[in-house]
Amino acid sequence: MNIDIKAVHFTLRDDSREYLDKKIARIHNAENMIIDLLVTLTKDKDFTAEATVNFRWGVSVHIQEHDFELNPAVDKMMDKLEQKITKEKEKVKEKR
Repeated sequence: MNIDIKAVHFTLRDDSREYLDKKIARIHNAENMIIDLLVTLTKDKDFTAEATVNFRWGVSVHIQEHDFELNPAVDKMMDKLEQKITKEKEKVKEKR
């Protein structure tokens, strides 16, 4: 699984990067299904956390969350991402 993290309009501090890495570790059970995980964190008036997941069977999932602070935006994004990954796993299992 390739992980690409970008920060736009701000510098991602080490503690925020560690927090994000800890949250990404929650989806370790899906590493063999995911080719790329692209995370973009943007700061305008509030923080926007976006994630794009490319699965090995050609499906892409895009998630976007907003919050006034970075960590809650990351939490919301990762919660939705886990749900999407679980849903995609179920779809693949049903097709077999």
